[in-house]
Formats: sequence, C-alpha cells, structure tokens
Amino acid sequence: MAMEEARKTTGRKKGGLRTMPFIFANEVAEKLAVVGFSTNMLTYLTTQLHMPLAKAATTLTNFGGTSAATPLIGAFLADACIGRFWTIAAASIVYQVGMALLTVSAALPQFRPPPCKPGGAAACQEAAPWQLAVLYASLLLNAVGAGGYRPCIVAFGADQFDESRAAERARSWGFFNWYYFCNGASMLLAVTAVVYVQDNVGWGWGLGVPAVCMGVSVAAFVAGYPMYRRLDPAGSPFTRLAQVVVAAAKKRRLPARDVDAAALYENDDLDAPISMYGKLVHTYQLSFFDRAAVVTDGDLVTPTDASSGKTSPPPVPNPWRLSTVHRVEELKSVIRMGPIWAAGILVITASSTQHTFSLQQATTMDRRLAPGLSAFQIPAGSMTVFALLAMLLTLFVYDRALVPLARRVTGLDRGISFLHRMGVGFALSVLATLVAGFVERHRRAAAAAAGATDAGTSPLSAYWLVPQYALHGVAEAFTSVGHLEFMYDQAPESMRSTATALFWLSISLGSYASTLLVDAVHRWSAGPGGANWLPDNINHGRLDYFYWVVTMLQIMNLVYYAICAKRFTFKPVQLHKEVEEEEEGGKALVELQEKV
Repeated sequence: MAMEEARKTTGRKKGGLRTMPFIFANEVAEKLAVVGFSTNMLTYLTTQLHMPLAKAATTLTNFGGTSAATPLIGAFLADACIGRFWTIAAASIVYQVGMALLTVSAALPQFRPPPCKPGGAAACQEAAPWQLAVLYASLLLNAVGAGGYRPCIVAFGADQFDESRAAERARSWGFFNWYYFCNGASMLLAVTAVVYVQDNVGWGWGLGVPAVCMGVSVAAFVAGYPMYRRLDPAGSPFTRLAQVVVAAAKKRRLPARDVDAAALYENDDLDAPISMYGKLVHTYQLSFFDRAAVVTDGDLVTPTDASSGKTSPPPVPNPWRLSTVHRVEELKSVIRMGPIWAAGILVITASSTQHTFSLQQATTMDRRLAPGLSAFQIPAGSMTVFALLAMLLTLFVYDRALVPLARRVTGLDRGISFLHRMGVGFALSVLATLVAGFVERHRRAAAAAAGATDAGTSPLSAYWLVPQYALHGVAEAFTSVGHLEFMYDQAPESMRSTATALFWLSISLGSYASTLLVDAVHRWSAGPGGANWLPDNINHGRLDYFYWVVTMLQIMNLVYYAICAKRFTFKPVQLHKEVEEEEEGGKALVELQEKV
C-alpha cells in the first residue's frame, strides 16, 4: 500500500532521464561558482584585500570547515522536514545571494582598500573591518548554501529513477558516473577559463559570470518541478537511531535467551513511510541492538478515545522503549558502513597533495608549453587540468566500455561492485604517491646538477608531473564514485541525504588529516638550524620522503580496507510484493533488450 500511495503521489511518468538536464545544469553552475572562486581566492584575498598570507589561509580554512559541517544540517532538513527538492531550491537561492554579494564586492572599488603604493608590503593598506564583514557574510552565505545543496543533489538525482523497476535501476548507476563527469567537466572549465578571466580581465567578471550562470540554472531547476519524482520526508533519522540505542540500553540486562529472532517486533504499517521499496530483515550482527525489538511489559500502549471511552486497536509502541526490526537494522546498516566510509579519508589526504606540494613542485620547474617552440608558460595552478582530464577520460571509458563488458561477466547492473571499484581506486592512489616520490627525487637531482638549489628552480620539464596528476585523477574516478555509490546504496532509504553528507564529511576530514600530517612531519623531521623535510624551498628539503610516508600509510589503509570489505555484510532488504513483480518484469525486459 505504501508503494501504491507513493506512486499515486509522484506519478509513474515523472522522473527519468528527461529530468537530468535540469539537475546536471544546476550542478555544473554550482561547481563553476565554487571552484571558480575557491581556486583563486587566496590570490584575491592577498592582492585585492591585502590580507597577510597567514590570515588569508586561515580565512579559507575556516570557510572550508564551515562548508564541510553544514551538509549534515542540510541533510537533516531534507530527510526529516522539507524534502530534497525544497532543500536544494532554498539552498541554491542562498548560494545565489552569496555569489551576488561576493561579485558586487569584487566589482565595486568601495568594497576594497586602495591600491598599494610604491614601497613594498608596508605601503599596502589592509581591508577595513566593514569591508571584511561583507566578505565574511558572502562566504557564510555560500557555506550555508553548500550545506543544503551538496548532500541533496546526488540523492535527488538518483531518486528520479524508480528502484522498483530493473531497467531504471540500471540507469541509476550510470547516473553516478555522469554526475561525476559533469562535476569534473565544470571544475576543468573553472580552473582554466574562469581563472583566466579573473587574472586577465577582472575579478568582477571572473566572479560575475559564474554567478549569472548559477542564477539561470536555479531558475531552470525550479522550472522542472512538475517533472520530478519528489519523495516525502519521513521524519528525523537521527531520532529513530537514538530511539533504538535508548530502547536497547534500557533492556541491556535482558538475558540473551529471551532475544528470539522469530519473536522480534515488526510493524509494516509503522515502517511504511521509511520503507517504500522494501523492509530490512533481521541480521545476527550487532545483536545487542536486537533487544530494542523485544516486546516487554509496558512497551505497547493502546490509545483511548477520551470522548467515547472506546479503545482503538492495534496498540502503538512507545518508540523510546520498543523499535521494529526494520529500525534496528537501519542502525546496524549505518554502523556497518562506518569502517568502509573511514577508509576513504586517507585517499583524500593523499590527493590533496596535488593542490599543495605538487603545485609547489610545478612552480620550480620548466613550465613552457612547448620547450624550444613557445615561451608561453603553463600556470602552476593549471597543472590540475591533467588530473581532471584523466578523471573525465576514465569515467567515459568506464561507463561506455568497462561497465557493459563487466556486466556480461558479473551480472551486476553496475558492472563491478562498488567495493571492488573503491579497491581499485585505493591501489591506484598508492601508485600515484609512490610515483610522485620518484619524480621529486629526479627533480631535486636535476636542480642540484644545474646549480639551481638556492634559486628554487629546476631545468626539468613540468610534464614530469603529469603521471602523478593523471594517476590521482584515475584513482578519483574509481574511489570517489564508488564511495558515493556505496553510501547511497547501503544507507537506509530514509537516510540517503544524510549518507551523501557523510561522503562530503569524509572529504573534509581527509583535508584536515593532510594538515595534521604535514604538521607532524614538520615537527618530526626538524633538525638543527630549522631544517626539515618540507621547507619553503623544497630543493633544500626531502619532499620525496614525505610522499613515501603517505604511500606507506596508504598501503596500511588498503590492507585495512580489504579486510573490512571482505567482512562487510550488505544491507538485507526484503522487497515488497509489488516491487518483486516489477523486478521480474524489468529483468525480462532488460534481457530482451540485450538480446536485441
């Protein structure tokens, strides 16, 4: 019944591939705006607002931390209160206001301090407090917008494919590939065209163009409202998880022999709003929480009509004393996801080096586009283009060639499981940092041979960095998309926005872990006279050793992941009867299409 009512509400003809242009356009515009200003924001803060380098770096770190924390709030609002569509729409508008304010502050000279006078940094006047307040307000609005947008757009896009139909469910796994492809393409455009406009035309245009694009995409996204499949929020998932923990704790002294799997409490009507496609069945892992579904005296309350004195069966459970099997398994699913989720953090730590130390390597190398033929130099910050190109090419080949081929062998709609996909990405990430260490050793030796150690330059071509950038890009195509698929697929139906928020949280934690690792290496490798592995002039340091430390940590992480993946128990789902019928019909249709 829950499935039938949901279909009447959303309609069979809603959703599907025709909604993808609206969703992808919004994602492309968001990435253009965010990456376009975040990539070059350090330059804007130091050259336009005359911030000291340390203060500018702290400002960006605080903005990144806030942007990483707010998705949990946005996910809660989407899953518990207003649904994903309205969360995305509201967050996009807040995003738009923040970008407009940032554009105005960059375009009008009143919002910036006067240009520096001749005489060095001492002649530069830092931005006034009210000018900084405008900047902070725009960054805060962008962080709030990111909090509502990021955890919902992926889940909302996947919602457009009906999981009860095998043909549509197969398309949903392709959605994750194309979502990340659009994500990467927009980032590629941002770090090339948008950054070029900012540096050579002006910050007003450099921030204004993405802001206008985002405004158009927001209007287009809202215009697609009649076509979307919109799933209603099902109440706070955090409250349900807490209720299971409290109920199990209250019954902690219950003898194990009284916990009979066949007698655990189930209530399909109560669980209908949070189990549209199927309910979770009992598993024997984490058996302590099964106590929450054991019926004891006082757990069930029979509501009474005060006016007539008549009772209205059936009895209703007190949620803080009794939970259904489905809700207990929701908590178990979230706990089981934890180790796999955590394994993705260190990969982000490794890939973040391409935005810091790999960038520093590029600044000390020969960056001529065509040595001997052209004097044009590739901007050091644009070296990430090679990682993005490798990621985009991998995603295209994966979706167009590897998935159809693997599907014939494995029988899986997505070709290979997301656990295997993540494992391949982890191994490639290990290879990327290993190669980076050898390239750095070669670069440092070339600088020493040319006598360029003090000047901080090396005659070696920056194209030597392409392999490590490309390997990081290919690794991301496997790891990040597999991680995203895993979080969406294994999360309970009612917590998919929250699961996507956790994906973004892992990215944030990986960045913070990189900061802690660099600080630890600084302290541990410190020698007499202030020497260490990571000095300002990397020709005097041992960056290769740092890369190999990261490689060793990743090898340990890969072993840890392999153990967790082998022991992982997939979410056990019993499909509703009508979904099973759709499943059989969908499989027959897919088989017929493959034969044709």
